[in-house]
Parts: sequence; C-alpha cells; structure tokens
Amino acid sequence: MAAVAVAVIVAIHLAMMFLHVAPQNTLSKQQGSLISDYVYPEYEQNWKLFAPNPLQQNVAVQVRAQVRAEDGSSRTTDWTDLTARDGRAILHNPLPSHTEQNQLRRGWELFVNSHNAQGRPIGTRGELAERYIRRIVMFRMQGEWTAAGGRVERIQVRSRTAAVSPPPWSTEKISDKPVYRVQPWWQITSADLPEGANSQ
Repeated sequence: MAAVAVAVIVAIHLAMMFLHVAPQNTLSKQQGSLISDYVYPEYEQNWKLFAPNPLQQNVAVQVRAQVRAEDGSSRTTDWTDLTARDGRAILHNPLPSHTEQNQLRRGWELFVNSHNAQGRPIGTRGELAERYIRRIVMFRMQGEWTAAGGRVERIQVRSRTAAVSPPPWSTEKISDKPVYRVQPWWQITSADLPEGANSQ
C-alpha cells in the first residue's frame, strides 16, 4: 500500500510540474488555479518545456498562375495546396526528406516575418523571401502548369490559416473559420525559373 501511495504522489507531482512548464493548453487553462496553488512557491520553475510554444494553427500555402498559351490566349489555374502535397508526401513515410518537411514551411515563415500586412517587403530580407517563394512555386508547379504548352506569366500565393480544434472533451470555443492572406500577383521572369527551364 505504501508503494502505491508513493507512486500516486509522484505521478501527481510530475503531472503538476509538466502542466506548469508546458505551453498553455486546455487542461492547464481549466485547472490553472489548482496548478498554481501546488507549484508556488516551493516548486516554481522559470523555464518552459517548449520555446517557442508549438503552433496552434494549421497554415497552408496555396498557389495559382496565369498561363499564356501558344495561341496567345490566357487562362488562370485553380488554386493548388502545396502544403497538402507536402503532407501527403510525409504521411506514412518513415524517412521524409528535409525538403518535404521544411522548405515550404520555413520559406513561408520567412516571407510572413519580412512583409507587412499589405504584402509589401520590409527591406532586402523581404525581397529575398519573395524571390525564394517564387522559385519554390515555379520549381514545383511550372511543369504541371505548362504541360499543355505556353508559359507562366504571373503567379499568386495565399495562405489559409485555421485554428487547431480543441479536444472533444474541452469546453473551449474556437472559431473554425479559416483566414486567408492573399498576396498580389507576381510577375515571373527567367530568374524565377528552375535551372535549365525555357522562359519562352
């Protein structure tokens, strides 16, 4: 009985300390006062388990293009979700590539952090991030967009951000309505094309 009692006490202590140093979540919000009463002042910690806190949003990067056909006509493609494609490439893959996991995500983070709310670059870092996104898009999509001939004249990029839903047992209310951040159309030049591609 004594061993069981000690195990229960240790488990409660570890759970309280974990919730104290973990990023804010549904359980720690509901039991915040209980956790604080247990932790302070004897067990206070001045660090957090994750830095920065894990994302609580799903961000998808989507693209479309204006393609000039060989007969001079122009068409606008449907939106393509590049993030979803990366997700499918990673799913059930025990050794996904660094590119599939991080290239688009980190590139978009750089872009967002170096542009204002109107999508205008902030300094040379913003211009570099914009060129990087254009090259990622063209590397992945040019062949698909021009499979029937023609060339890509302009591309447009947007992000779709949706909150991660709380667990079923939570009473927390979060809007499930996605928020879009749409960038203006970007003109494509030969510098944006994959190496060896024909810009004509």
